[in-house]
Amino acid sequence: MSRIGRKPVIIPANVTVDIAEGNNVTVKGPKGTLNYTFHPDMILKVEGNELIVDRPDEEHLHKSLHGLTRTLLHNMVEGVEKGFSKELDVNGVGYRCEKKGSQLVMRLGFSHEVFVDEIPGITIEVPTPNKIIIKGIDKQAVGQFAAEVRSKRPPEPYKGKGIKYTTEVIRRKVGKTGGKK
Repeated sequence: MSRIGRKPVIIPANVTVDIAEGNNVTVKGPKGTLNYTFHPDMILKVEGNELIVDRPDEEHLHKSLHGLTRTLLHNMVEGVEKGFSKELDVNGVGYRCEKKGSQLVMRLGFSHEVFVDEIPGITIEVPTPNKIIIKGIDKQAVGQFAAEVRSKRPPEPYKGKGIKYTTEVIRRKVGKTGGKK
């Protein structure tokens, strides 16, 4: 039995979970509403303040979906209650970013500025010129948007310049050593 799939998802008092026909789950909370349709074979039920995920049999597909379904439900409940955020650092001489309206404007050593628009459900904050905070209630959307911003100038291993996650560690390489005869 899946260790993760066995654990029930605790539903906080300020969050409501509705399970409709075809495993269409709607989670409402103080931060917003999320909706997702899970595999129809998974058995979802609400008992008191717990959300329980079961599988119909020991088939390989059902085993692999068991823990995944529970984790996705947990992320939905946590997202509408607290929200998710990713922090990015911008490193490099002359590299900086700012927010103009709903656009993120970045100077990343190119001959032009790089513009990234906010998407629905995602908010961008720029507390300092070299820090970007991406917030939202959908964990997958926040992670994908952060990866797209990072891909505008990924960190390079020689000087460490570029956009990196705050928790990311860049393995540095030694540059060329000039050979003298």
